[in-house]
Amino acid sequence: MKTKLTLVKEFTIGQVDKNLFSSFIEHLGRAVYTGIYEPDHPTADEQGFRKDVIDLVKDLNVALVRYPGGNFLSGYNWKDGIGPRDKRPVRLDRAWHTIEPNTIGIDEFFDWANKSGTEVMGAVNMGTGSPQDAGDLVEYCNFEKGTYWSDLRRKNGHEKPMNIKTWCVGNEMDGPWQICHLDANDYGKKALEAIKIMKWTDDTIKTVVCGSASSGMPTYPEWDRIVLEHTYEQADYVSIHRYFENFGNDDEFLASFYDMDQFIKTATATCDYVKAVKRSNKTINLSFDEWNIWYQQKLSPHPWETAPRILEDHYSLLDALAFGGMAITLLNHADRVKIACLAQLVNVIAPIFTEPKKGAYKQSIYFPFKDVSLFGRGKALLPVAVSQNKIIEKYGEVPAVIFSAVLNEEENEIALFALNTSKTEESQTTIDLRSFGNTEMFYRTELSGDDLSATNSLENPNAVCPRDTAIVQSENGIYEIPLTKASWNVLRFKIK
Repeated sequence: MKTKLTLVKEFTIGQVDKNLFSSFIEHLGRAVYTGIYEPDHPTADEQGFRKDVIDLVKDLNVALVRYPGGNFLSGYNWKDGIGPRDKRPVRLDRAWHTIEPNTIGIDEFFDWANKSGTEVMGAVNMGTGSPQDAGDLVEYCNFEKGTYWSDLRRKNGHEKPMNIKTWCVGNEMDGPWQICHLDANDYGKKALEAIKIMKWTDDTIKTVVCGSASSGMPTYPEWDRIVLEHTYEQADYVSIHRYFENFGNDDEFLASFYDMDQFIKTATATCDYVKAVKRSNKTINLSFDEWNIWYQQKLSPHPWETAPRILEDHYSLLDALAFGGMAITLLNHADRVKIACLAQLVNVIAPIFTEPKKGAYKQSIYFPFKDVSLFGRGKALLPVAVSQNKIIEKYGEVPAVIFSAVLNEEENEIALFALNTSKTEESQTTIDLRSFGNTEMFYRTELSGDDLSATNSLENPNAVCPRDTAIVQSENGIYEIPLTKASWNVLRFKIK
């Protein structure tokens, strides 16, 4: 199979927002308890946070972590999670059929985020919560002093404001599974009033209104249109969520990026339609604040307990390849997708997996996320590619090899990400960088293997991991590079 890619320095998509490399932690399963927080763990710090997990999160260079939900959010009273721990109520979390001890709340999570080198993307309850509750939370977190909520924060240990600047206004309110689900008109009205109170409290914050929880929702994309018609001038982003899984057809699964691409295009078109209707000069961008591989089997009945083992997917090499295709797609929409949250971060459908009182390890999807997070910052270039197409019954013609490229002008570097989705053919790939003058490849890694079902574990943490691959040089800016069948590739070039 032959593929050709041409990059031209003037052909750009847009600046990659650092928030494209964000994640998500919900009070769900073992994400918080025995995930980030385990006070009797050998690595626990003075607040009970696992330092081995903190180190792995730092290694990913995560920009924002969305908190505290998720479905959990729509039944959560944030006031239960502040103040002396021995006075915090233990509640039923009806979203996930678990017991919530409220040992961790916004104060502790803010401290964890600081230790992990990331920032909090806050979320307010639009299910059982009110617009007033949303405003009170922003006041608690961001107002300096002299009011009831700001002084209570100071009393609780945070003298300085947290300055949480990005806020989700609810979660998946289009979903009937959501606690106090609303229709689009009712949610749009409620979200508008919440945003008004939130921004009257702190006019420097940005807000994200709920778009569609999936492209498969019967209300999609009409829901997004109606919500935006209520909130267009007050909101800053609209959220979209999408998960993918392998239903037994590997080729369809590896082409998940195509579905994601179409979802983003439709969501963008919906935003721009409302912009036209409103005669607005403002452009609403997307917050893809939940995306990942998730095998969404029905939850098994389980007793009411704290931190049960639920939604703990163990990711294979094949999953990592499909994940890489999605990461490429996000970069190729950097002009409109400004926030993207890998859902989630620890234990629950996550790149980091822990065992209580034991170690932590990197799942296969850790590696492509780390690659794009570390090297995908700068200006997204338009990848002009000619690739052999595969015929996928679900999607039609889909390219077998896909690319994204980012120009880091500060470092004079080009980072190129390439996914060969063919399980049977190597791609003989020609990469044309002549537009950039004299270039030199200095870094190349490949994630591939004979066993696409291989997974990492505590006992075998390196069963799936990238390996350094032979550097290829060129005197004229045209590089001939073989891309192994079923492989995720990272190539970096220095512009001399």
